[in-house]
Amino acid sequence: MPKIDVNKRIFQKLYGKNISQEALEEVFPCAKAEFDGEEGDFIKVELNDTNRPDLWSTPGLARQLSSYVKGKTYSYDFFSTPKKPLDCEGREFVIDASRPDARPYSVGFCVTGKKLDDDTLKLLIDFQEKMHSNYGRKRKSISMGLYRSDRIDFPVIYKGADPKKNSFAPLHEDHEMTLEEVLDNTEKGKEFGHLIAGWKKFPYLVDSSGKTLSMPPIINSNDVGALQVGDSSIFIEINGQYLKQVLLAANIFACDFADLGFKVLPCKTIFPEETEFGKEITVPFYFQEKRLCPKADLEALLGTGISLDKAAECLGKMGVKSQVRAKGIVAFPPEYRNDFLAASDVAEDVAIGFGLNNFKKEMLTDFTVGRLSPAEEFNRKVQKILIGLGFSEMIFNYLSSEKEYIGNMLVSGEDAVRIQNAMNLNYKVVRPSIIPSLLKSESQSGQAVYPHRIFETGKTCVRDDNTVTGTRTDDSVGILECSASANLNNCVSVLNSFMYYLNLAYELKECDDPRFISGRCAKVMVSGEQAGILGEVNPQVLENFGITYPSFAIELDTVRLRK
Repeated sequence: MPKIDVNKRIFQKLYGKNISQEALEEVFPCAKAEFDGEEGDFIKVELNDTNRPDLWSTPGLARQLSSYVKGKTYSYDFFSTPKKPLDCEGREFVIDASRPDARPYSVGFCVTGKKLDDDTLKLLIDFQEKMHSNYGRKRKSISMGLYRSDRIDFPVIYKGADPKKNSFAPLHEDHEMTLEEVLDNTEKGKEFGHLIAGWKKFPYLVDSSGKTLSMPPIINSNDVGALQVGDSSIFIEINGQYLKQVLLAANIFACDFADLGFKVLPCKTIFPEETEFGKEITVPFYFQEKRLCPKADLEALLGTGISLDKAAECLGKMGVKSQVRAKGIVAFPPEYRNDFLAASDVAEDVAIGFGLNNFKKEMLTDFTVGRLSPAEEFNRKVQKILIGLGFSEMIFNYLSSEKEYIGNMLVSGEDAVRIQNAMNLNYKVVRPSIIPSLLKSESQSGQAVYPHRIFETGKTCVRDDNTVTGTRTDDSVGILECSASANLNNCVSVLNSFMYYLNLAYELKECDDPRFISGRCAKVMVSGEQAGILGEVNPQVLENFGITYPSFAIELDTVRLRK
């Protein structure tokens, strides 16, 4: 969950008065937050909800507490709507058709009217990084940049650039580099370069005179993109994969700047094609949809009777405007929130505004009896059978290196799921099979008395384009015997006994698999479908693991066995 450092001085100024630790701890539940201590000039706060990024900053938290405790209302006049575009006075942001398709959206706005002091600059940078790492998924889905707008010649242009031909001086550097060199020779390039590496065109932000603002989502330029204490004219740009996500981040930042005393100046963003909100969007832009919560649903979700007028009052304490209608209550999400997806979300805010401690406590009236799932019951049966057949159960990690899961097994690894940007190469691959785990254990057991008979029931993971995530997790059982008599006959004998106790009929179908000796491996077919594989392990595989005795292995899909 997100953790933030709240600047005491700025928080007290925005909240309107000093507030004690005890008082903070009492009201923090309205922001789903917990007091996590103090350190110097900062209050440490842990937030227990990831769908409220507006609370991840000092101004955002102060805004929520002020609404809840003091009934303060916030109104912002710089938001446009589809029916009410605002005058931008020449501040235009052009999205060129050449920009990368994988990062198609970018929006921006300006602020002015107040000079940045050291605390405010640090606060903005901290919030920017918090949005990058959490809401932006480490800059993959969104990233944002702050620029000195008095050095910008509008319109600003977001386009695609040749990584070998275009160059600029990145932040904290005094010489120009090509976009490709920025990835190789700067700290941010090395950290985030994997997000765009290999693209034919890199995201590139310039003004009308050709000055470089940044190469999103990697790094700003050292000129326009180097914000400093004393700057009073700022351009804020947010780019990413999804338009609503980009617009929400812009709205949150705009409200924070306004609360800090800046004047927000909208910018017109012009897209090369129609978007869900049109071809031209004036940002900040109010796009949230109203949400109806019927009275019957509200009372059912809260578990108590509550008048619609009281519900409207509770929503007001959460900073949410509403209207009471015959069918129920309609909530109008504030500009900085987009987490009202259903009637239950309206009811949740009513409950928090009402006060969770104000609900009448009741004893449970319904009781349930815990029981094992059918899958777990089957796995336990599998474990008992194999233990009865003389095998010892093992438990292994699901992550390991490419060498152990792929290289040592003589397989291509095309279906393996890899961890992107892994911190340790020993945890680079999610295991596609249990057999490598069993062989790794055997490689460290050479001093034990033979035969070695081990098994594991666990998860495996492979690529699968037919799923939403592109991966598929399977329940499997892996069996290994390492001994002088570990041959195909004994392997089939173990499978026979195992399937007998499961009361399953099967047949073997010859196959070729580089993990096993050619001609001594077979698919295990159940009801006409492949349910697993068995065979004598390839001597080269054994040598790769440092195993000196013959071995056979069986791997079965327990989901197919259970059908």
